[in-house]
Amino acid sequence: MNQKVAKLFSNSIELYIKREDLLHPFVSGNKFRKLKYNILEAKKLQEKQLLTFGGAFSNHIAAVAYAGYENGFKTIGIIRGDELKNQTVLNPTLTFAKQCGMEFEFVSRSDYQRKNEPENLAKWTEKWGAFYLIPEGGTNSLAIQGCEEILNEEDSYFDYICCSVGTGGTISGIINSILPHQKVLGFPALKGDFLKEEIRNFVNNNAWELNTEYHFGGYGKVNDTLVQFINQFNVDFQIPLDPIYTGKMVYGVLDLMEKNYFPENSKILMIHTGGLQGIQGMNIKLKNKQLPTIDIHV
Repeated sequence: MNQKVAKLFSNSIELYIKREDLLHPFVSGNKFRKLKYNILEAKKLQEKQLLTFGGAFSNHIAAVAYAGYENGFKTIGIIRGDELKNQTVLNPTLTFAKQCGMEFEFVSRSDYQRKNEPENLAKWTEKWGAFYLIPEGGTNSLAIQGCEEILNEEDSYFDYICCSVGTGGTISGIINSILPHQKVLGFPALKGDFLKEEIRNFVNNNAWELNTEYHFGGYGKVNDTLVQFINQFNVDFQIPLDPIYTGKMVYGVLDLMEKNYFPENSKILMIHTGGLQGIQGMNIKLKNKQLPTIDIHV
């Protein structure tokens, strides 16, 4: 569903947001798209278990846990941060995943960086038996195939397609499915320019660019300005945004509009990639730092 952001913008610009967050109550947004064909492949291969990776408040961990539960798979999560081992009950994301039947292995951050090395995969196979491996963030060729289905016929109306960027899978699928008159703008949630090469490995055209100015300090980082923006945007338009991905992207789009980046009469579609489950965990972190919290309840 494309929801119009009802406001009088300069230069006669029209702004809409595609509510991918409404696809599924627990596997929303790009996680639904990324897991669709991976789940089908795991069934085709007659696998019984899914193994994947993520951090403490990972949308991906929560989505894989529920998708596995819903489709009859056992799920295993390799979690970054061995200090979390005795804190599961304090973590809403991990509590939810555990309720869905996911088993965890908590590893140090240094060991997590080596998670894809053959000896680690062999160790986990010995411990749990055969499994279907889903990468961190869910990005692989099957995930991109799913993300190529985000845009549909009605979206041909738009000139610009804007989305947040994590591992690069979602934007790659969108880039592959745009029409000749369209351009994709990506807003990375991580510092740095390294994602360009990753994305180039998956896409079939050059009608895209990344804007790296709106990461708010890097992955998982927020400040008062972003929190206040998310709260006010929800008040103004009744659209909840997550602070890790979509909130930063929407802030960036509106800021670029104010700076006259977009030509007159532009029609812009922003992709809401979900991730609202992470708000509860983010608010725990903000409260611990005695900072304002996000006033959205999901």
